[in-house]
Amino acid sequence: MRSDAGNTSPAPPTEARLLEMVFPDHANHLGTLFGGQALAWMDKAAFVAASRYARKTVVTARSEQVNFRLPVRQGQLVEAIARVVGVGRSSMLVDVELIAEDLPTGERDLCTRGRFVMIALDARGRPTEVPALSA
Repeated sequence: MRSDAGNTSPAPPTEARLLEMVFPDHANHLGTLFGGQALAWMDKAAFVAASRYARKTVVTARSEQVNFRLPVRQGQLVEAIARVVGVGRSSMLVDVELIAEDLPTGERDLCTRGRFVMIALDARGRPTEVPALSA
């Protein structure tokens, strides 16, 4: 239940975390995660973070600076961590990290990092304003 006491509203959430398991249908002939699948999971995490932040419909406008550092292997758990790091009038800049975890050992490695620009839309599908990012 929401309280309006004091007329202060909490800052919108700026982070989202998604977990996926790398199964054989996500991997190439070398047993590593397809790059396109990694991008899809990262875009999904960016979508969730931006949607929660804006509380509006959002779409991806651009992905940029995606760096594949280490391969993600079949059987690993993948955590996509998305953070809203910048806000324009209707746009949100979302940084996403893809971290692979080896379940038996617990070892975690940052494998991929990227940046996504998401746009908030109104009911007519036009760009609409989002709240300013709190410091």
